[in-house]
Amino acid sequence: MAQAMAFPRRGAVPGELALALALRGFRCWLTVYRRTWRSNVFSSVLGPAFYLGAMGFGLGSLVDAHGTASLGGVSYLDFVAPAILAFGAMNTGMGQASFPVFGSIKWNKIYIAAQASPLRPADIFRGHLAFMVMRITMNAAVFLCVMAAFGAVRSAWAVLALPAAVLTGLAFAAPVAAWAVTLKQEMGFIYMFRFGMIPLMLFSGTFFPLSQLPGWLRLAAYATPLWHGVALCRGFSLGTATAGGSLLHVAYLAALAAVGIVIGARTYRRRLYV
Repeated sequence: MAQAMAFPRRGAVPGELALALALRGFRCWLTVYRRTWRSNVFSSVLGPAFYLGAMGFGLGSLVDAHGTASLGGVSYLDFVAPAILAFGAMNTGMGQASFPVFGSIKWNKIYIAAQASPLRPADIFRGHLAFMVMRITMNAAVFLCVMAAFGAVRSAWAVLALPAAVLTGLAFAAPVAAWAVTLKQEMGFIYMFRFGMIPLMLFSGTFFPLSQLPGWLRLAAYATPLWHGVALCRGFSLGTATAGGSLLHVAYLAALAAVGIVIGARTYRRRLYV
């Protein structure tokens, strides 16, 4: 009890203390992951290899046979690989920020247990978000290695595609987590994946250039976070990125992530503070 009294449950705390508390929350999720990481080996390593092989070589052979002018003169494998990297980061971020957040209140009660500790709701949120970033980074790094093994990397600037993918995943993870903690039923996630993630995957320049879309739909696609992530990763991978365009994409994704972090601290406090 004395230890709990040393950490205020509301109000501001020094920056070093806030970081230490968030790291405690992160270590909690790291402990859980040490017991469950084996179940993610297939989806994190073999899944990307099979998916990229099917899309890049299988479908790509058909696309390349009809010319690559619309792809900027690159093979379909080179075109689609960095886009799948960005989409995979989005998928990981949304997946880690949805059911695990909801389950931490309703099923395994990790958040409920954390309420009895010195951690504040904001610390619980930031600690879990740090774990999500770790998972996004791990999956993106594996996929980037798979891209290199398949010969889908055309520029040394491709190393910057990793932080670009992580930022893309964070831009989705933070707002989704801020929303997920408020839910009472998990049905909302089904609608999010069906009517949110899938349309984004199809209409954000992932598998075909946006120039193939009607004008009005093209403008809508330019406003989606995934398009910014795809354009950023593709520009670095192909070596076509410009300073102005890259800064625009980074600013958009960073702003979305920042909004999610700010809102998340509030929604977690409203749901978890007792």
